[in-house]
Formats: sequence, C-alpha cells, structure tokens
Amino acid sequence: MKKFKLSTVLLAIAAPLTAAVVSIIISSLAVLATKKSPMDAYTTMWEFGTTSASLMQMLNTATPYYIAAIAIAITFRAGLFNIGVEGQLRLGAMFGAYLGAMFVLPPVIHILAIMLIAMTVGGLWAAIAGYLKVKRGVSEVISTIMLNALAGGLSSYLLANRFADRTTASNNLSTKEIPASGQFPDLMPLLNKLGVEDQPGGGVYGMLIFAVALGITFWFVVSRTRFGFELRATGANPIAARVSGVNSKRMTFIALALSGAVAGLAGLPAVLGDTHAFNMGFRTGIGFTAIAVALLGRNSAVGMAISALLFGFLEVSSRSLELIDIAPETYVIMQGSILLSSVIAYEVLLRYKITLQSKELAKAVEE
Repeated sequence: MKKFKLSTVLLAIAAPLTAAVVSIIISSLAVLATKKSPMDAYTTMWEFGTTSASLMQMLNTATPYYIAAIAIAITFRAGLFNIGVEGQLRLGAMFGAYLGAMFVLPPVIHILAIMLIAMTVGGLWAAIAGYLKVKRGVSEVISTIMLNALAGGLSSYLLANRFADRTTASNNLSTKEIPASGQFPDLMPLLNKLGVEDQPGGGVYGMLIFAVALGITFWFVVSRTRFGFELRATGANPIAARVSGVNSKRMTFIALALSGAVAGLAGLPAVLGDTHAFNMGFRTGIGFTAIAVALLGRNSAVGMAISALLFGFLEVSSRSLELIDIAPETYVIMQGSILLSSVIAYEVLLRYKITLQSKELAKAVEE
C-alpha cells in the first residue's frame, strides 16, 4: 500500500513536470524560428516579469481570468461548456458601469449594487442558453457562441447610441464615471504597510480579495454541499442522476445561469478599480483565455488560481520581448503549448492510473 501511494505521488508530480518541459521545448523552437536565443527570451521575461510593477500587473491581469475561469468551471462540473463568458462579462460590466453611475449609495452598498447588476445581466444572458438547452435541446456550445456575437454587437450599439456620456470631449466613447462610493479601492495602502512602494503603473485591484473569497466559496459549494454534489452528479451521468432523484434539467439550467452570473463579475475589476467606467478600451479576450485557465487548472479552485497567475505572468512579461526584437505574440505560443502539453500529460496520467487500479483490483481478487 505504501508503495502504491508513493507511485501515485510521483505520478502527480511527473504530469505537470513533463508538461512544463514539453512546453518549454515547443516555445524554444518558436523563438529559434525567429533566429533569436530562447535563453535570452526567457531571461528577459523573468527579469522584467519579477519587478514590483510587473508583479502588480500580473495580479491585475490574473484577477479577471480567475473569476471567469470559476464561471467556466461551474459548467464544466455540470458536464456543460459555457463558451459565452466573454459576452456575459462584457454585458455585465457595461450595464454595471452605466447603471452604477446613476445613483450614489454608501460605499460598500454601492459596490455590491453594481456587482448585483452585473451578475443579473450576465446570468440572464446565460439563461437564454440554459433555456434553449433544457427546452429545445440546443447545444450550449452553439448557443453561447452565437450569444457572444450578439453581445459584442449589442454592447457596441448601446455604448455608441445610448450609454455614452456625451458631456466629455473624448474620442473614446465611455459611460459616465461611477461615483467615488462605487469605486473599489486598490490594495496599495495595505501593500505599503508590508513594505511595497508605490509604482508608476498603479496599484493592485481591490477585487483581488473578492476573487480569493469567490474561489474559497466555489470550493466549498462544489465539494461540501448538496448542491455541489447534484451539480457533479449531473455532469458525471445525467441519467443516473435523474434516477437517483436529481432534476438534471433543472441543474443544467441553474449551472448555466449561475455561470453567467459569476461571469458578469469578471469584467468589474478594471471597471471598479481603474477606469471607473465602461469604454471602447474595455479589455477583450478574457473569457476565451479563461477557458484555458480552467482547463489547465483542472477546474479546481487552487489549480485555476495557479493557472491564472501563470497566464498573467506570461502576458505581462512577454511585453519585454520587443526589447530584443521578438514579437510579444510569442507568448500565445507559450500559452498554447502549456495548455496542450498539460491536457495530454494529465490524460496520459489518468489512463495510467486507471490501468494501475485495474491491476490492483485484479490482484486483490486473485488473493
């Protein structure tokens, strides 16, 4: 038994280690194709990415990735695939910023109200896919892709024709600025007490703390509650779950709507902590990158946190590649190779574990 446990631990270490080695090899080949030194590229990225300013940017980049990844993981646990997080977070951020600028409330209540608006909009948008899935049998993959396109066009139209603040003389269309009571303070006062100096690029989004709390909540709900059990049962086998008393169709709808509600929050870190409005420069691609974050993190709260930090580090540090005449888009190859090699490594590990368990079971039966 001890030997088997030791082998299990070694296998668990071997999977991510192998994935890391393979991804480094693939990324190195991509850099070599540009006739540059991979070692110079990695050294430059590390030196640039480990500065205080870059680490703060990494946290700010990783925060929305993590929140969006949790939204995706909710549907993964239910055996679904919500590709519409990009559209859900975009609409949630836009309506949250637009409506949140219309009123003034006590600071904490105002922020919670904006969050509630974003969650409601994101949840309702995802509920469309949930309804189509449950009532009409439409694949959530197809419906959420289409809803993404609709969300992009709708947000552009509303911002340009309804929500833009015309009182400001700027070419960058933007909603009215959220009052100070609705702005989420950053973490610099806390970091200053810990000895971290102010940086030119700004501080760390205060919603980082909220993201950590959301991750803990996700872990607890999925792993320690009846709702989490029914969610996982629906994802594992909808028919068996239905036979055991779980309303799988209801869980499917709830999973998609809840995923959309969480996704609506993923666009708020920058809106509440930086721009204090929704504008044309709103960051795109968060929802799609979050799919990779969730997959790499194996849909676990801790795994997705590490994955989000990794992707955030790569995105921020890759900006330094221009200093040595390497296209910063090279980090996309790094992201892709990390994801691909990780998925393959974990799949091989899973199959090997099943083989080991089968042999152990056969041996126990013979004895």
